Amino acid sequence: MSVIALRYAHAFASVVASQKLDADAAQQQLEDFRQTFQGSRELREVLADPVIPREQKLKVLDAIAGKIGMVSQVKNFIAVIMDHDRLGDLGEILDEYHAVADEGAGLSEAEIVSAHALNQEDRTTLETQVARLAGGKIRTTYREDPSLLGGAVVRIGSTVYDGSIRAQLERLKQRLVSAQ
Repeated sequence: MSVIALRYAHAFASVVASQKLDADAAQQQLEDFRQTFQGSRELREVLADPVIPREQKLKVLDAIAGKIGMVSQVKNFIAVIMDHDRLGDLGEILDEYHAVADEGAGLSEAEIVSAHALNQEDRTTLETQVARLAGGKIRTTYREDPSLLGGAVVRIGSTVYDGSIRAQLERLKQRLVSAQ
């Protein structure tokens, strides 16, 4: 995480809040631009070329904004990034913005690792408990790790809750060893 990307992310989050923009729509428009930008070598060359006048670059950006359906604040944010020669940092800036926006919305990322695939009922129950632990809404990703034997390991940010059978057996082993 670079300080510069974080500054741009916070600046844009401030614009979204002060202008009362739909944060999800703004994120989607930024993501659409990122995909367009990354998917076109010609576009990257035009917008990053210092020889091409700013006005021509803005016309290109206006055309893209029209096709994507960008609001002016999103387009202006991208123009600022372009003007400051930070388009190479666009991916990192947008990743930071997503994190800042999630934090502002009280949304936490949660990773749940289980020994086997969970059915929908188990997922719903677990997500409710994890949301309570996180103190708000969560976005959940799932992984499987058969070495856990059973139970689950939940990671919310940098905090890990290990309720796996493997961890329980390890704690039991430590107690037995220390009791001798």
